[in-house]
Amino acid sequence: MTRDDPGALAVSDPHPLPALGPSSPAGSSAVPYPRYPGYTPRRDGGLGAYEAVLGRAGFAPVAGIDEAGRGASAGPLVVAAVVLDPPRIKRIRGLADSKLLTAAAREEVYAEVLRWALDWHVVVIGNEQIDAFGLHVCNVAGMRRAFAGLRCRPGYVLTDGFPVRGLGAPALAVWKGDRVTASVAAASVLAKVSRDRMMRDLHERYPWYGFDRHKGYNTDEHEHALTEHGPCPAHRYSFVNVNRVATQPDPDAMASLEPVDAIDLMAAEDTDPAAAMAPVAGPGAGPGAGPGRSLTGAFGENERRMSS
Repeated sequence: MTRDDPGALAVSDPHPLPALGPSSPAGSSAVPYPRYPGYTPRRDGGLGAYEAVLGRAGFAPVAGIDEAGRGASAGPLVVAAVVLDPPRIKRIRGLADSKLLTAAAREEVYAEVLRWALDWHVVVIGNEQIDAFGLHVCNVAGMRRAFAGLRCRPGYVLTDGFPVRGLGAPALAVWKGDRVTASVAAASVLAKVSRDRMMRDLHERYPWYGFDRHKGYNTDEHEHALTEHGPCPAHRYSFVNVNRVATQPDPDAMASLEPVDAIDLMAAEDTDPAAAMAPVAGPGAGPGAGPGRSLTGAFGENERRMSS
């Protein structure tokens, strides 16, 4: 398959399928790996095709990992890992790539994912860590941390876009994975909804930027506010457009601005009234189950996970 194919895969499995024999010499246009009937995702198989095929091959359960906020110039990076049970995937009404859903639809799917997921884990990486270590380093570290935080042990991992090594399990990077695999789509919804709630909280702190509308991405409105007001503590100063307008802050103007910490954002997300819409524990959880928060040792990420 080619990169233009939305189902194309980038292989990061440490134990790949054996290559074809002498009938497929180097430089041949033949498919590099044999296709076994029943073990190839069907184009008409729906979002659960990858999970179903991997389950038949003995790799269940399958985890999906995705992030939200990578391209934003303000706010945190949020990474989610989700494990779905293939027979329950069709019960998640409206599941799709989070970017294709309205805000209201995302909230509904968010609740459905938390209701039917076998396990999930969310990691929040603050903008100060992105400035200190770099966006891609934080993104990969966040994916590893989100996967490591799962209580179950997935037999396979699907990531969106690029491979992530060091997960401790076979993995595939799926091109546009949030549009073709259920677990990655579910992770995209959890990451997006969690981050959007945090950005609404940041809007309460810094209302002149419009974070509740553009969520920190580089819209014309955001660029105009940056030019007029300069960056705030929630901005990523390592980004060119932010650094370009950064000046020495006026002590009087900055006196009322408090630095933004990832743990504060996660606390706000947990107490957001909109969060009451969604159950926060897996099927069968007892009364009082809900999300917990902990500060980890890796880049100071804040984590939210499924209660036991």
